[in-house]
Amino acid sequence: MINRINTLFPLWALLFSMAAYSLPDYFVPYKSYITPLLVAIMFFMGVTLRLEDFSRVLKKPKPIILTVILQFTIMPLAALLLSKVLGFSTELLIGMVLVGAVSGGTASNVITYLAKGDVALSITMTITSTLLSIIATPFLTLIYVGQSVPVPASAMFLSILQLVLAPVLIGVIVNYFLHRFIKRYEPYLATLSMLAIVLIIAIVVALNQGRIATIGLMSVAGIILHNLTGLSSGYWIARLMGFEHKICKTIAIEVGMQNSGLAVALAMKYFTPLSALPGAIFSVWHNISGALLAGYWSRKK
Repeated sequence: MINRINTLFPLWALLFSMAAYSLPDYFVPYKSYITPLLVAIMFFMGVTLRLEDFSRVLKKPKPIILTVILQFTIMPLAALLLSKVLGFSTELLIGMVLVGAVSGGTASNVITYLAKGDVALSITMTITSTLLSIIATPFLTLIYVGQSVPVPASAMFLSILQLVLAPVLIGVIVNYFLHRFIKRYEPYLATLSMLAIVLIIAIVVALNQGRIATIGLMSVAGIILHNLTGLSSGYWIARLMGFEHKICKTIAIEVGMQNSGLAVALAMKYFTPLSALPGAIFSVWHNISGALLAGYWSRKK
């Protein structure tokens, strides 16, 4: 039952988004909950990890290195180029770059499982990019949008330490001492993470209810193209590098699916509610595209 609920994540995200758009007054008061919800998500990620997940980096370095390079080069660059070509406002451009500059999303591990990819490798990739994002995200944001608006890179660095590193490490420690207990309730932790992401999306949609109708289909198309760029480049570059199909699927999913919740939290804290909208839309879409791709790959022999 719990697994079924988890696989319907895109549906819940859509339903909550529609509810938030129709009844924004019910969600707007919870604006201050975005940061605690993200901290909870990162804690739930950490609490499912074991020390051997970190050591796997040394055992399979090549696909992990490739994924990290693609994650922090193609995704932010694609975000910038798409925003420029499609004529996005500065606020939307900031949101796009933030989505491109963050680490891989925790949902990628679930999608990798559904796609019959290498789940253990996916988890290690997510851990690696998450830890690197502490430095990479503020640096890339400064590089790509620093000429348009002031970017508080140092403050963002400290925020990511608090939002990402601290809860992940606390989660790992909790799992180390309470592993049997955590293992028993692990499926429920995934559900709680899903609920937290859905609530973040809904709050951002509610905050931007008056702006959503004005951003146009072109903006949504740009966000969709951003995700598809990550998925396709991740897969085909990995193929060109000679990796097997299972690894290529894993890399594609990891590159294309971003920690958009972190992008939303940073946008809300340092920029504007509108700059958080690309992250919210990306959160909904990348789970839909990921689920569709996983369904296709799981049926293909």
